[in-house]
Amino acid sequence: MKSLKTSLFAAGILGLALTAAGCSSNHAAGDSAKAKSLTVVFLPGDSAKEAGPARTALAHEISKATGKKVDVKTTTDYNVAIQAISSGKAQLALMGPDSYIQAHKQNAAVAPILTYSGKSGTLKDAQYHSYVMVPKDKASQYKVNGKYSLQKIKGKRMSFVSNTSTSGFAIPAGAIATAFKVSNKDDLQQSGKFFSKVLFGGSHQGSAVNLLKGDADVAAFDDMDLVSYGKFTNDSTKAGADFKVNANAPAPFNSVRGKESIALAAYPVQNEPIAVNSKMVSKSDINKIVKRLTSKAVTNNPKFFAPSDAKVHSLLPKDGNTQFIGISDKWYAPTHKVLGE
Repeated sequence: MKSLKTSLFAAGILGLALTAAGCSSNHAAGDSAKAKSLTVVFLPGDSAKEAGPARTALAHEISKATGKKVDVKTTTDYNVAIQAISSGKAQLALMGPDSYIQAHKQNAAVAPILTYSGKSGTLKDAQYHSYVMVPKDKASQYKVNGKYSLQKIKGKRMSFVSNTSTSGFAIPAGAIATAFKVSNKDDLQQSGKFFSKVLFGGSHQGSAVNLLKGDADVAAFDDMDLVSYGKFTNDSTKAGADFKVNANAPAPFNSVRGKESIALAAYPVQNEPIAVNSKMVSKSDINKIVKRLTSKAVTNNPKFFAPSDAKVHSLLPKDGNTQFIGISDKWYAPTHKVLGE
């Protein structure tokens, strides 16, 4: 587990050497034969009904930047989003690091152009967290020598997000495999192998609900997809983090309002990118999109960035000086390393 943390925290160090100039990395040459209209695809966690205004805001700004019609495509399956951007059926995507890397593996033309900063307004702290959680009322059962531990999760009912989710599978599964010396990570996906039962929630929200409804004993999910539905009542960056669902949380959390979960482990994850299929989007349009989305108008728009307790459901969480920053694939070198891709 320590090696995972070290690799991912290296992202912050690497980020210091990068600037918005990273977005000018080599894209497909020439601006001809590109898409005349654009489609932005979203992962399941960003496809929830309440995120509709935020999705529309992103499409509107991309349209304003390029002068082209922009459509929104929501999904209920990670692989649908990955296939859409890699095949060119969608030309842009907001996706997790692992989903991006899988799309890039399928088509090298898929490249990240933006991510969002941390509280500092830089890439130094551009990360969120992935958790292995248990219900609060059962959390004491997972302590070893007075500390929360993964050591007692073997044989339990486990919920992941999707096997193509960075923070909902790749990172926590990698940590579990390391902790238990599991040679074949595929065993973690199959019921009756390492876990007695394995569920996939389809989204971070779905995985959390599996846990809080009692369908799973342990679950993996991240913070950024859940902070619109609840809050952390203590330090969210380490084991012992306590997530509590809001009393007025909408679906799918309306049936588990007020319930709490405790993190047995927490892992830093590089922030997600906005990626393009550069065979379908011209270099000129990419530059225009980056310029527009890094503008003060977007940075200060609550539909893009808002605190977790805001009434509006923003595209991404706001903390301090959060803003979009131009990047290239080089910035994701630590995640490439961790995932072995």
